[in-house]
Amino acid sequence: MHILKLKRLVSLVLVAASCGSAVPVVTFADDGKGEPPAKPAATAKIEAPALLTERERWMLDRMEQLEKRVAELEAKGQPAVPSSSEPAASQPPAAVPATAQPGIGGTVGSGEVASVVPSAALPATPRTQEKVRTKPANAEPFAFADFTWLTGNARTKESPMDSKFFTPEIRADVDYIYDFNHPKDNSIGGSSEVFRANEVQVTQLGVGGDFHYDNVRARLMTQFGLYSQTTPRNDASPSRGQWNLDNAYRYLSEAYGGYHFNALHGINVDAGIFMSYVGLFSYYQFDNWAYQPTYVSSNTPWFFNGVRVQIFPTEHLKIEPWFTNGWQSYGRFNNRPGIGLQILWRPNGWLSVLGNQYALGEDALNTPGRVRYHTDDSIQVKYYDHPENFVSKAAFTFTGDMGCEHGGGVSCAGNSAKGPKQSFLGYMIYNRLWFDRDKYAFTLGGGKINNPGRYLVLLPPINGATAASGTPYFTENPGDPYKAWDVSGTFDWMPSQYITFRWEYNHRAANVPYFSGSGGVTPPAGNTFGAPGALVCLDGSLAPSTGCGSVGLWQPDLRKTENRLNMAILVKF
Repeated sequence: MHILKLKRLVSLVLVAASCGSAVPVVTFADDGKGEPPAKPAATAKIEAPALLTERERWMLDRMEQLEKRVAELEAKGQPAVPSSSEPAASQPPAAVPATAQPGIGGTVGSGEVASVVPSAALPATPRTQEKVRTKPANAEPFAFADFTWLTGNARTKESPMDSKFFTPEIRADVDYIYDFNHPKDNSIGGSSEVFRANEVQVTQLGVGGDFHYDNVRARLMTQFGLYSQTTPRNDASPSRGQWNLDNAYRYLSEAYGGYHFNALHGINVDAGIFMSYVGLFSYYQFDNWAYQPTYVSSNTPWFFNGVRVQIFPTEHLKIEPWFTNGWQSYGRFNNRPGIGLQILWRPNGWLSVLGNQYALGEDALNTPGRVRYHTDDSIQVKYYDHPENFVSKAAFTFTGDMGCEHGGGVSCAGNSAKGPKQSFLGYMIYNRLWFDRDKYAFTLGGGKINNPGRYLVLLPPINGATAASGTPYFTENPGDPYKAWDVSGTFDWMPSQYITFRWEYNHRAANVPYFSGSGGVTPPAGNTFGAPGALVCLDGSLAPSTGCGSVGLWQPDLRKTENRLNMAILVKF
């Protein structure tokens, strides 16, 4: 009968473990007869257990086998202790390896504890998955709750192809953008996510993943499709010096290597190209609540090229300093790099507080002495969570940004002595509802910016203009005014954790002509070769200093408003 008692105790322990630490274990007082009393010494309501692991199921099956064997022996009047001649018990299945996680490298070693954690539970944006290695006394950072509800975090909870050495990752982003302005050249400007109108386009196809072994870590993620052209186009730093940095890096969105130290709750040191986190939204649309983020996110960096150190003092806190070449740049713009810092705090499963700071970089091409500062701060709150109801979940996020530049003919405050005001002020707010156990979702949001000097405004691609070339058709001179706002509504259908079907409506507006109109932003004869920053005559020739005469000067068709319908299929494994 001791076997029966042992089985009951093991079952209760497994039930409590399956339900989480909040469920107490029921204990029984021994009455000396080998049977538990009719009532437990301490009672507690035990919720229905979650799915047991393979190892736990094996333990219960083994106890049932032992119980049957004891009953058979007692029926025959034989002792209930197996002899050495009986076959040895089969070994239990190996413990399930830790699911690859973002933010913490390494593998599970001897005497250390591995646990399965949702892919978005860890602080790096949800963009990767890496192996977890911790000492038994230290809980894994951000593993105490499921954070896949956050915007900027992937909602996938597991990798179907995970292994001890490598966790592969595949992403696909294919969209069709219906622009109500109907630009005749199908070109959309003013966005870091949307680039062509009224066509099916591959925005990104990414193949890569995370390598993790013996605390050594590395990540690679490619970017094929429009991102391979548009993201390098917004970086002016390759025009300084040689070796064509934009070509060297254009097919990489993430590429770094590093090491995980088993100190505190984990310390990671990585060097290479990594996601910046500034602006809250992820570079990958699959991870976000909306396809077209508002300006606070769209106009701030998606990546940094440099070194980061991720420090986890507790399971609720991450401190991450950066040393970078500059503000979303492959190289330095002048003679000074930039520094930054992220602080991420998640005290519980329904609140996430994020602060990103950037300073001291000289990030204006050929303008040494012009120094940039920026602060980006966000809060995300899950204020409703009832999966048993039709409206299963609800959350909101608010982000505020401030920044400025001084030196090189501009100032943060703006005065006649030090130059016109060069600053950035903006915010964004989103609210999301999930339905039918998170199978559907609806997001409503938008934001606003004021950016005099236009130093963070995305340059429209007029006549092939890039961040390095500039264009006289849309200047970015000190003090040039720019104010903009937008609103969006997004509906998602998510039949699987690995795919999202998305429909989204965007209304965007600015105080100056900025968005592509029906006439487009391409000269009649096509882009003028070798002169993306020059004025063009209507016949396609370069405009001489005396003007185009009777031919006439070509002008791009820029509008103050833009309305779009975005339809996309987003995949992540």
